[in-house]
Amino acid sequence: MQPLRSETMSPKEEFSPAHLMGPMQYMAHEAPDMRIEGRQFTYRQLEIITNNFARVVGKGGYGIVYHGCLEDSTEVAIKVSSKSSTQGRKEFFAEVQSLTKVHHKNLVALIGYCMEGEHLALVFEYMALGCLKDHLTGRTSTAIVLSWKQRLQIVYEAAKGLDYLHTGCDIIHRDVKSSNILLGQNLEAKISDFGFSKVSGSSNRMDRGSYVGLVGTPGYIDPELSTTLRHTYKSDVYSFGVVILEILTGEPPNRNIDGDSHIAKRVASKVAKGNINAIMDPKLRGEFCQNSVWKVVDLAMRCVALSSSQRPTMVEVVLQLKECLDLETAGQPNGSIEDDVRLSSALAVKTIKFAPAAR
Repeated sequence: MQPLRSETMSPKEEFSPAHLMGPMQYMAHEAPDMRIEGRQFTYRQLEIITNNFARVVGKGGYGIVYHGCLEDSTEVAIKVSSKSSTQGRKEFFAEVQSLTKVHHKNLVALIGYCMEGEHLALVFEYMALGCLKDHLTGRTSTAIVLSWKQRLQIVYEAAKGLDYLHTGCDIIHRDVKSSNILLGQNLEAKISDFGFSKVSGSSNRMDRGSYVGLVGTPGYIDPELSTTLRHTYKSDVYSFGVVILEILTGEPPNRNIDGDSHIAKRVASKVAKGNINAIMDPKLRGEFCQNSVWKVVDLAMRCVALSSSQRPTMVEVVLQLKECLDLETAGQPNGSIEDDVRLSSALAVKTIKFAPAAR
């Protein structure tokens, strides 16, 4: 499903000269202030690198992503802005502004760019195994069945990337989802797509870490946004909680079955029954440490709490995922039935607050 494209501008933004300009004027207005690291490509070079844009590896509201190969045989992904989309151009500049600040092994790296006339493009490192979503849903011919340990490692690495955005860069991603977590050849995970991200560098402490507007992808959007229209770090945490629920269940966020349309509501009802196997993706065939799984379920449900004040920070999410991964790696025994019942009962009480209202 495509991300939402509506966005509410703050009064300060509403009369900004940039919003009164056409696409080319807007580009000219923004470009001089850009300090883009990496190599600058001409459009002709991009045509050569992509073999005249022969292979499409992704699509979005921004435009199309093509596979390319540099002179030294390095594979790259080239995101080309749609000429007809003003929103796509806004996302281009938002992504450029964010990428000039971020440098982390769990964030997709920018290699270069093209800003030639109407041609706008970003050149990224190529992630050979595509996005996490494809492997969880099995919707592509190249999808693989990820083990529980692999899934846990992937979300742990993605969590570290998101934590870096929040604590190291003051950036709110605003479109965290499984299709924006890309996997390299060795399943290393990196967060991608910063087209909706915003720097939250307000000098006012009360406003720091928040941004007014409504963007994102249905199923991952913080329920509080329906009333506040204010993205915060905890909005990203909610979205990441949905991703954790996806790796647990193998199911999409939204599914219209028996009224339990959202994944948090579906999992909450199963937690109340205390049966971990009813929650877990059948493709895992029960091959997981129940102690680590219950801890991950608990973490996920806290992330998707309706009230942002009840959600953990990404720092806490990283620490808890590391503990769960260590537990899984150590091969701890599954624990007694009494332990499972005790933990699942505690979770059942808490999930009354966590299950979101029907969408």
